Amino acid sequence: MKITILDDYQFVVEKLSCFDILAGQEVEIIHHSEKDVEGLSKLLFDTDILVLTRERTEITEDLLCRLPKLKLISQTGKISNHLNLAHCTKYNVVVAEGVGSPIAPAELTWALLLNVARQIPQAIDGMKRGKWQINIGTSIHGKTIGIWGYGKIGQKIAQYAKVFGANVLVWGSEVSRNKAVEDGFQKANNREYFFQYSDIITLHLRLNQQTLGIIKEADIMSMKENSILINTARAELIERGALSNVLKSGKNIFIGLDVFESEPIYDPDFEFLKYDNVICTPHLGYVEKNSYELYFKKAFENVMNFIQGNPSNIANPEILDIFEN
Repeated sequence: MKITILDDYQFVVEKLSCFDILAGQEVEIIHHSEKDVEGLSKLLFDTDILVLTRERTEITEDLLCRLPKLKLISQTGKISNHLNLAHCTKYNVVVAEGVGSPIAPAELTWALLLNVARQIPQAIDGMKRGKWQINIGTSIHGKTIGIWGYGKIGQKIAQYAKVFGANVLVWGSEVSRNKAVEDGFQKANNREYFFQYSDIITLHLRLNQQTLGIIKEADIMSMKENSILINTARAELIERGALSNVLKSGKNIFIGLDVFESEPIYDPDFEFLKYDNVICTPHLGYVEKNSYELYFKKAFENVMNFIQGNPSNIANPEILDIFEN
């Protein structure tokens, strides 16, 4: 069977230790991002098994109907909005789900938060331009860090904040807020208080129909002067145009972004790169060696198990009979 791995921008997949799992198989690695459905369908026309790099490519019904040989999609990490399981089932494509880890995303979030607070990238850029101590940042100690979404990543951020001497304020579902209280942190009683009281807000929500555009322009405008907003979760959590409007308004706020509505971004004139009070990183949350080994190892194991007639971690098992008969 032909195995195709998509979106290896960094030319790293073949260098991973876990790549040996696919030894002896026919493997093609695509190193660029193809967004055009027609172009992508031509690239994948002879593919039997597709390995996705997280959510870098959207698997639409329009694409699936053009891939008659496709039998399996092996996902690195968990299934998200880039893939409609019902559409895969409709076209008899089995989907194997991978595993995830909160470690690298949480560490990236905290690193971005520190860089925004202390304005480290701007200071480094100043030195490169022959300047010395061009700005002044702020410390984390004593600040209130608002965490929206108290899952695995949010819980790690809360512990980091505690070590740094910050206060933690949690907003989200009632279950997550109560869990935060059990862990010794404060919960917000309403979203207005959450946005108005926090010095730093970091988002850790899953993207779905309920959370799409859940953070409104008015929420961000209500934040304190000199406050910080960090988004390493999903760009679409913030309503379209809200960040742009807030920045254009001149509101005194600092922003750290690791996620964007359209990725990858190769344009040096991209809007958010033009602001001195915005720090952007190229979706590095999970882009870390140990995470890659974890994600791709499970994806490759699922591939080999399928080839050997012992499919594993299947999200739509109802169609397995097609391949057994």
